[in-house]
Amino acid sequence: MNALMIILIAIVLLVIGYVTYGSWLAKQWGVDPSRKTPAQTMEDGVDYVAAPAAVLMGHHFSSIAGAGPINGPIQASVFGWVPVFLWCVIGGIFFGGLQDFGSLFASIRNDGKSVGEIISASMGERAKKLFIIFALLVLILVIASFVNVVAGTFFTAPDAETGAVAAGFVGSPTNNQTTAMISVLFIVLAIIYGIITNRFGVKTLPAIIIGIVGIVAIVAIGMNCGLALGRTAWIVLIGLYITIASLIPVWIMLQPRDYLSSFLLYAMMAVAIGGIFYSTFSGSATFQLPAFTGWTTKLGSLFPALFITVACGACSGFHSLIATGTSSKQLDNEAHAKPIGYGSMLIESALGVISLIAVGMVFDKFTAGEFGSPAVAFAQGIAAMFHGNPVIAALLTLAVSVFALTSLDTGTRLSRFMFSELFLKKGEATWKDAKGVRKALTHPLVGTLFMVVIGCVLGGLSLSQIWGLFGAANQLLAGIALMAVCAWLGNAGKNNKMFYFPMAFMLVATETSLIMTIIAKFRMIGGGAAAWGDWFQLVFALAMAVLAIILVFEAIGTLGKKKAQA
Repeated sequence: MNALMIILIAIVLLVIGYVTYGSWLAKQWGVDPSRKTPAQTMEDGVDYVAAPAAVLMGHHFSSIAGAGPINGPIQASVFGWVPVFLWCVIGGIFFGGLQDFGSLFASIRNDGKSVGEIISASMGERAKKLFIIFALLVLILVIASFVNVVAGTFFTAPDAETGAVAAGFVGSPTNNQTTAMISVLFIVLAIIYGIITNRFGVKTLPAIIIGIVGIVAIVAIGMNCGLALGRTAWIVLIGLYITIASLIPVWIMLQPRDYLSSFLLYAMMAVAIGGIFYSTFSGSATFQLPAFTGWTTKLGSLFPALFITVACGACSGFHSLIATGTSSKQLDNEAHAKPIGYGSMLIESALGVISLIAVGMVFDKFTAGEFGSPAVAFAQGIAAMFHGNPVIAALLTLAVSVFALTSLDTGTRLSRFMFSELFLKKGEATWKDAKGVRKALTHPLVGTLFMVVIGCVLGGLSLSQIWGLFGAANQLLAGIALMAVCAWLGNAGKNNKMFYFPMAFMLVATETSLIMTIIAKFRMIGGGAAAWGDWFQLVFALAMAVLAIILVFEAIGTLGKKKAQA
């Protein structure tokens, strides 16, 4: 089958899923457009800020996408296009979309509270604390993974002869240096956009025009003047950026930057689909990826490796943290929950299929190790459809880095919320209500620095050491989030049966993956071949596997009691 048929079939199936299954879910749960949302009843100008649907869609989609639907499907492509295609489409409709929509709906019906607080209401305070610890472990991996991706996309390699790394502005920039410059300027543009729209009252259409003109301008600058720094320097700067970005009010950075980055994301997908059409009829590139390569590859056996590696392209626990951590606090109308919660996930599944097609155009080079990262393989694959156009390759690499930065500072903001929740007692709303040592521990700066420092240190590992563990942790978090929403819906007297199979499948697949990782690491340690990264993977895998098992038993008890009462 050619690339054009693959993407057309994917889009048709995803649209059918949105119109039918998404609408059925909204009806089952009782989505009510006339009901006031937490953004309206609890507005505080910092975290609870009602946003127009288009702006919130931009934030939510950019935040959940990150580099996940590009990295995951491309790495999983070694199984062939059919398994990845099926999981992106089926997983997006019945697993990922269900989790994202359900999490967002549950949060807006619980004052915009996090999954942890929803668990507390339905499963008890102990289950909440266990979940928060688990979620913080996942968020550390999120920060580490995306710090690694962004630094790997920006850094300037040392000189082959002297070993020195250029530092500062450079003419005739490389692709990495161009991407770094444009990304930094993009942050400045986002701040300006936030100020003129929120403090000077510039209307939507003029603001959009200003934003688009600004994007064109910074791209032109970056193509002619790059920014050169070494990998470690970028890790430090990224850590400083996400610390600041996660502490300032959402209207300054998060909302405008995510809204502007959504333009890049939509444009990237449009360019990619246009490239698929063009290459099909012009023969500029050939889809090289086999339909199926075998049940076992370098990633391991298809089960559970496929369902762990694809991650965000089909189902992602990180999405539930975004939905309940930031998006639910900005939702202006319950009717927007379906397009933002369910619709965004299906668009991300489409992006996962596009990523699969992109790597299929350069699959021989990808398997030969010619690309430094999946993001580069994605950009080069799309560019190949346009006869290897370097401008398109640079812009697509930029888009991936912008999405990764979006997930980074949103993830860090979520870390701040959840770190504080871990130490707050019942009745204490913020860190200001806590006493003694707990007041210091719940301070926003403390939790932020704790997570950023650990995440950036781990970001120095290779992506392969982090991503496999991130995938398992992320999918396990999805299973737990499905379990939490299922329990809450049951307690609320609403239909929750659609959660049973997705919840069980994700928990079994991820626990299997973690157990396999634990066994492999013990063997490496026993053979004396383990490095500190292997010890890190072992400790994290053990912690998450045990926490998840305890939470599953807590949920079984909750659901069992509800069934007995019924």
